[in-house]
Amino acid sequence: MTALLEVRDLVKRFPVKRGLIVERTVDYVEAVAGVSFDIEAGKTLGLVGESGSGKSTTGFCVLQLLRPTSGSVRFDGQELTELEGEELRRVRRDAQIVFQDPYSSLDPRMTVGNIVSEPLVVHKVGSRRDRQVRVRELLDVVGFDPTYVNRYPHEFSGGQRQRIGIARALALSPRLIVCDEPVSALDVSIQAQIINLLKDLQREFNLAYLFIAHDLAVVRSVSDRIAVMHRGHIVETGPANEVYERPKEDYTKALLAAVPVPDPARMRERKSERRRLRDVVAT
Repeated sequence: MTALLEVRDLVKRFPVKRGLIVERTVDYVEAVAGVSFDIEAGKTLGLVGESGSGKSTTGFCVLQLLRPTSGSVRFDGQELTELEGEELRRVRRDAQIVFQDPYSSLDPRMTVGNIVSEPLVVHKVGSRRDRQVRVRELLDVVGFDPTYVNRYPHEFSGGQRQRIGIARALALSPRLIVCDEPVSALDVSIQAQIINLLKDLQREFNLAYLFIAHDLAVVRSVSDRIAVMHRGHIVETGPANEVYERPKEDYTKALLAAVPVPDPARMRERKSERRRLRDVVAT
C-alpha cells in the first residue's frame, strides 16, 4: 500500500547567532538529523523520545510550519517542501495539528464557536449559516456540549479545551493530523478520555496520525508502529507491541524503564536499570 505521508532524510538545523549590534551565525544546532518514516492512511505512527530529541520539530517540519533544511516530505505524492503560498495553504486542508498545551493553543479572546470555525473562514468553506451548523456538528463529534459555542476557553477544563482543539483540527476533514503531545498537559484520567476519543475519530474518519509523545505507555495504546527518536535520529522503529515487548536499543529500554508501574519494589529495580542504561546511552 502506498503511504499517505513519506518523509525521507529530513534535516532541520537552527543557527546559533552572536553579536549585540551585528548578529552573525557562528554555528548550527541540528535538531533533526536525517529522519525517515512512512504513515499509511488510517494508521498511526507513534514518535517517542525524551524532551529535546527533535520530535516536535519533526512534526512542525512535516506540516511546513518550520521549513526543513533539507530532505523530502511527500503528502499523497506531492512534495511539500517545494510548495509556497496558496498551494501550501490548499494542502493544509488535508493536514492539521493538535497542539500540546490546550491552555495556550486557543485564543482567549475568541469564543469556542469562532475558534472551531476559524479554519472554515480562512479557507472560505461554506456560508456563515453552514459554518455554524458545522461547528455544532464538530463539537458533538468530540463529545463537547454544542450549546457552549458562545463561551470562552478560560471557562473550561484542560480536557474540554483539548476537545475544542481537536474539533478545530477536524473542521476541514483532514486526512492527517499531527498530534504534538496532545495529552501530556492533562491529568491521567483525562488522558485516557482524549486517547479514546482520538482512536474513535480515527476509525470513523479513517484519519492518519503522527502521534508525538515522550511516554511509551501512552504511545503503545494508540499506535500501529513506533519510531524512537534520540538526539535528532530515529534509533529504532517497528510494530508497537514488538518495540514495547522486545526493544533492541538501550535507549528504548531506558524509556521503557521510566514507565511507572504500581509496584514499589519493581519501580526500584527499574530505577536502577534506568541509571545503568542511561550510562550506556551516554557513552
